[in-house]
Amino acid sequence: MRAFVYIIVFFSFFDLFSQLPIMSPFALSLGASSFMTGLAVGMYSFSNTIGNVISGFMTDRRGPFAILLIGLFASGISLLLYSFAIGPASLLGIRFVHGFMEGLIVPAAFTFLANRAEESKRGRSVAISGAFVGMAAIIGPAYSGIVASKTGAPFIMTVNGVIMFILAIAAFFVLRSVSVEKKQRTKEAKHFRVRYLFKHPGMVRAFAGAFFLMFSQGVLALVLPLKVEALGFDTKATGMLLSTFGVVAILIFLLPVNRIFDKVRPMITLAFGISMMGFSMLFLSQVSELQLLYLAMTLYGIGFAFLFPSINSLLIDSSSPEFRGKAYGYFYAFFSIGVVAGSSLIGYLDLSFKGGFMLTGIILLSVAVYTILGMKKSLLLTEQP
Repeated sequence: MRAFVYIIVFFSFFDLFSQLPIMSPFALSLGASSFMTGLAVGMYSFSNTIGNVISGFMTDRRGPFAILLIGLFASGISLLLYSFAIGPASLLGIRFVHGFMEGLIVPAAFTFLANRAEESKRGRSVAISGAFVGMAAIIGPAYSGIVASKTGAPFIMTVNGVIMFILAIAAFFVLRSVSVEKKQRTKEAKHFRVRYLFKHPGMVRAFAGAFFLMFSQGVLALVLPLKVEALGFDTKATGMLLSTFGVVAILIFLLPVNRIFDKVRPMITLAFGISMMGFSMLFLSQVSELQLLYLAMTLYGIGFAFLFPSINSLLIDSSSPEFRGKAYGYFYAFFSIGVVAGSSLIGYLDLSFKGGFMLTGIILLSVAVYTILGMKKSLLLTEQP
């Protein structure tokens, strides 16, 4: 059952990453201006954030099974709509619907996994899910880039839509047997307030980790191609560099080293992971040789591999099943916001690629220091009589 949910996670992120190389050219082909093209690309993340939050609330009320089915079917329908886009305005509307419906899936899927993970193995469980996300990040853009050159963006989205329909039908039969009957809401759930999520130290660090993880991804997607081009290399080099960090992360997620996520406190692995990402950004700002760029992306991959399971483990440890859906809803909302914030901030400040990487590195290292200080504070509180 868990393996099937991992497949759902893979294809949800596969759909996301397969859009990256094709959406801007598709918008331009429909006559969109530069502003409308940017709006069309960003609209998905905007509505996805709304979908994530609503999915969290609905998952806690109805259970992850029902929301997964709704999200998969609705996403399949929204993906088919791309074939009917006739101009920038219609594309904008389709992007909003697609992002919103896709936003229903991931919080429900991760809630399903978290609620069925053994406490002693929850770190390895989220590491495996991270591996599926990493594989989607590697395969998705390559697949769409190659296929779209011979067919077109609507064909890619139609194929993704058919996959979503197949997953929805399969989920109805595979997951129905393990769907939990609706239970009487506990006193804790009845009196739960959303503000609790933003007051719990572990939850705050999980949200911050999610935001800055994707903040760095937004910066990487914007700035790395510019740096590679300035150094005289082609787009193939950019793709190989991005694949390097993905491969490194997947190896750590799947190899026996993933046991560290069950044995070491998530606050420690979080601080280590985000520190490695920060150092890799500073390294990227200084180096100009291709071999050293690969080394920097290897460091980034190690940091990514340590950070993703850590923030998921923190979220699981800081929440109970009664409101875990809401927690994952906001968690993935911060994912979506982080991507937009990273690329938007660097673009707004009009920084060079060196300045963009340096600023991001300093921000990530500051978050690592904040995490370490919080860890020391919690230790002092536990030592007091």
